[in-house]
Formats: sequence, C-alpha cells, structure tokens
Amino acid sequence: MCQRIDELEKLSWFHPNLNRHTAESMLMQNADNGIYLLRASSKVGEYAISVRCDQSVKHFNLTWNGTEFKFGHGTFKTIKDLLFHFDNKPLIGGESGQLVLLTQPYPRDIEEPQMYEYVTVHAELSSADTNEQRSDFSINSKEGFLTKIGAHFKTWRTRWFVLQKHELKYYKQNTDKHPIRTLDLKHCSECCRDFSHKDKQYVFRLKFDWRTFYIYATSEQEMNEWMKVINWRLKPRT
Repeated sequence: MCQRIDELEKLSWFHPNLNRHTAESMLMQNADNGIYLLRASSKVGEYAISVRCDQSVKHFNLTWNGTEFKFGHGTFKTIKDLLFHFDNKPLIGGESGQLVLLTQPYPRDIEEPQMYEYVTVHAELSSADTNEQRSDFSINSKEGFLTKIGAHFKTWRTRWFVLQKHELKYYKQNTDKHPIRTLDLKHCSECCRDFSHKDKQYVFRLKFDWRTFYIYATSEQEMNEWMKVINWRLKPRT
C-alpha cells in the first residue's frame, strides 16, 4: 500500500502541502478549463483531483483501498492504468450533473508569483473535502520589470510585465492601472531565446502573426523563468 501511495506522490502534477483554497486560486488565475492537479484531501489518507471548469473549480476523490485506486466510477489496479485513464482525457460528472473534461495536468514546478491579488473564487463543494468556510485568496502568475524594443522607434524601454492565465500585459509603470498593451498568448506561436541583438545578452522573443516582440531580462535566470512560465501556456490545450 505504501509503495503505491509513494508512486502517486511522485507524479509531476502532485502538489504536496496544497490545500483546497490555494488549489482553487492557482487554477482560477493560471489555468484554462479542464486543467487539473492532484493534492492531498483534507480527509486523512485520501487525495483529491481539483479541476478548473468554466468559472469554478471542482474537486473529486481519488482513493486507494489497499488493492486498487478508485476515481469517479472507475477502479485501477496500478498507477500505469490510472495514468492511461487521464491521458485519454476522461469526462467526469460532478454533484451538479455537469460533465467535466480533464484535458491536461498542472505541473508543480511552475514558478509561482512574488505578488498577490485578491479575487473571489467560486468552487463547487464536493465530498473530496470537508465543508470549509470560503475565503478570498488568489495567486497571480508572474510579474516584474523587463525591457522591450519599440515597434517603430527601435529604442529599448523598460516596462512592467504582468502574466495572468494566457494574457501578458505590460505597463509603463508598476503603479499604472491600465496596460499599454495586452498580448493574448493563445495567438503566440513561439517563445524562445534570441541572439540577433549583439549588444543584449538575455533576450527572448515572442512571435505573433502580426509582430515579433523582443524582450530582455537582467540575468539568464530571470530570462529562463519568464520563458518557462510563458512556454507552459503555449502548450496545446486540446
């Protein structure tokens, strides 16, 4: 039994020490519909699958009874059988009767933000957790100063960038309320390092049909962090 549970907790989308509220916040701000993650349930010895669904997050039990895993109406003898089930994008019904399509796991190695913003999260109550009091809490995705080159005047200007879900916004200052531009990453075909600017060492580019944006960071680590979190959002969701 312990060996099977250890295998479960080694999955790249198992999030240790993640409670229900934080899971809801992460999925509501950072994920598209159908993205899911695995966490420990508030019930000792049980697990929960948390799934982003429209304007809510739903939670479903995943249990191990000593001989097999049980998820939804299915039972699975091994981790391999369980993963095959998830790889085939299953539909599962919540207590409301609405079917949820599980499309892609949310990996635990995504860099989480330094800044926080409050937002009301509506989640469907389920048997995966005790009936806890709701709270307002959310996790932003990533934000910080980066420098970009202009489209018409080829000068480099520092801007405050904010990444939330599939939107990358940049502002003149970090105190501004309205962005200069909002980039929809659903229409971005490429995010990779760029070596075409000889005087800039840590440049990466974002390629859209209508324009390619060139952005540089102050260090290789900062550049890699931005590229990593952006590229995760460019992965197919189908």
